[in-house]
Amino acid sequence: MTNRKNWGYFLPYGLWLALFVIAPVALIVYQSFFNLDHQLTLNNYATYFQSGMYLKMTANSIWYALLITLFTGLISYPTAYVLHQLKHRQFWLLLVILPTWINILLKAYAFIGIFSQAGMANNFLRFIGIGPHQLLFTNASFIFVATYIQIPFMILPIYNALDDLNPAYVNASLDLGATRWQTFRRVIFPLTLPGVKAGVQAVFIPSLSLFMLTRLIGGNKVITLGTAIEEHFLTTMNWGMGSTIGVILILAMIIVMQLTNDHDQPGGFPR
Repeated sequence: MTNRKNWGYFLPYGLWLALFVIAPVALIVYQSFFNLDHQLTLNNYATYFQSGMYLKMTANSIWYALLITLFTGLISYPTAYVLHQLKHRQFWLLLVILPTWINILLKAYAFIGIFSQAGMANNFLRFIGIGPHQLLFTNASFIFVATYIQIPFMILPIYNALDDLNPAYVNASLDLGATRWQTFRRVIFPLTLPGVKAGVQAVFIPSLSLFMLTRLIGGNKVITLGTAIEEHFLTTMNWGMGSTIGVILILAMIIVMQLTNDHDQPGGFPR
């Protein structure tokens, strides 16, 4: 009876995993070995590794993902730390989570209005005497909007790690004569590092394949692998090459997950 119950719990999860994770990945890998004439070939991979354009797109994707992750982390850790000290922290955490309930497309169009020539940002620049500037369709605006969108996904794991931190370690450090900065640097941050790693996974991996923000906010001046995939699937109809780039991104994501996994803690990341 116990085995039947276990299989009953596992079956829905196994079906979901097979249909929505394993099958799509297998289909992408399979499609990557076909050219425009639907002939089996390795030319897609050869083209990718021999093309300076694709290698440049890969470098751009990694660079922008690193910048977005860096800025997100610099904002999120202090924010999570302050939230954890507040009295009504669950309420403030809810306010942080609320923007994730809004569709990313709506947020992108909202920032288009804010950064446009007649938008709120340029109106403020006029008010202080700096004058209007081209804010939209720039690398800076793309990184700003992408960072804003990703911030909640970095704050949550860091907040959970801080919440799971045993206060006795902090109190012991202070009782032994350490300053608050020394306590943070030698106790709090190392013990909450798994939360930071989880946040890096949650931000860096999706940032590698951004394409909609590169169109709407970057104005096609920001070219990444996500943009190339969109072009191949929707414009050139070269699904084989698009799938090849998708396989490369999947491999990159696996590498990032391996590098950021917390191998020292058998329990995994904080909840």
